[in-house]
Amino acid sequence: MKPWIIVALCLFGLAGCASEYIITTTDGQMLTSDGKPELDEDTGMLEFTDSEGRKQQIPQSSVKQMLER
Repeated sequence: MKPWIIVALCLFGLAGCASEYIITTTDGQMLTSDGKPELDEDTGMLEFTDSEGRKQQIPQSSVKQMLER
């Protein structure tokens, strides 16, 4: 197999991998996000897709820490 084909397959494989984030809230909850959460500037809500594929929103003021996993 040609080397460039192997490189192309590896790149396509990695392109599908999204980062996972752990969001810790001020009340101690730990939420998992598939992909980087985004802040809605108008509402002040942090929007993310949880590990089950559902869209979630929490107030930015409730976020204590956000770590990429």
